[in-house]
Amino acid sequence: MKTPVVYVISDSVGETADLVVRAALSQFECVSDIRRIPYVEDNATIAEVVSLAKTNGAIIAFTLVKPDMRAFLVEEAAKENVEVFDIIGPLIEKIQKKSNIYPRCEPGVVRRLDADYFKKVEAIEFAVKYDDGRDPRGILRADIVLVGVSRTSKTPLSQYLAHKRLKVANVPLVPEVDPPEELFLVDKSKCFGLKISPEKLNSIRTERLKSLGLNEEASYARIERIQEELAHFEKVVNRIGCQVIDVTNKAVEETANTIMNKVQHKQ
Repeated sequence: MKTPVVYVISDSVGETADLVVRAALSQFECVSDIRRIPYVEDNATIAEVVSLAKTNGAIIAFTLVKPDMRAFLVEEAAKENVEVFDIIGPLIEKIQKKSNIYPRCEPGVVRRLDADYFKKVEAIEFAVKYDDGRDPRGILRADIVLVGVSRTSKTPLSQYLAHKRLKVANVPLVPEVDPPEELFLVDKSKCFGLKISPEKLNSIRTERLKSLGLNEEASYARIERIQEELAHFEKVVNRIGCQVIDVTNKAVEETANTIMNKVQHKQ
């Protein structure tokens, strides 16, 4: 039984074409011989592969997004009587015709989109792992560190920034617990203190207690306790020397944009 030889030509890595070819060959009881030629950028390489395919009686499967390169390959293959299969071209053309949108014709876009997606997932997982000061080791690994008393939107802000592909650790501050030493070792430009007015925090905490069915007169929501926590917060952020953002009347998105602008300005 003759082993089919398939040349896979791509102007990027060639993974898409390789997977399609392997899926097709899996339907045949034979040993496959796939020869991948990635990152093709010129017609000379295409002509060389067509010549090799002719010599070996091979098929060429390809994913080339540039129309001129696709046309050249098809033309050269026809001259040499070599079978070719365009994996992505016909679908691009149909989408263009249906949507009336011109394609980018830019190799490697899928890989960049995938990399961006996985970076976002990694950032979200990081925010969950290092939420609420549960592991201080994340402080030194984070792109951004948030510090503040309870109910200053540290967790939702961490998640929002994670969706922007930023790794965020957040640390709650309470007078009875010494802050982790890592807070004073981190680059202070990465650290942001979240400040809030006592009255606003009292209102938020009171509503939180109500939602949990707890006594709203608990120490957690008392203005005296809140003032004590905020005084401790001021001492810690002053020692760190970090930037402080007043979140009293800010939405999470607004605070996030402020932080991202500061980070980008620094870069």
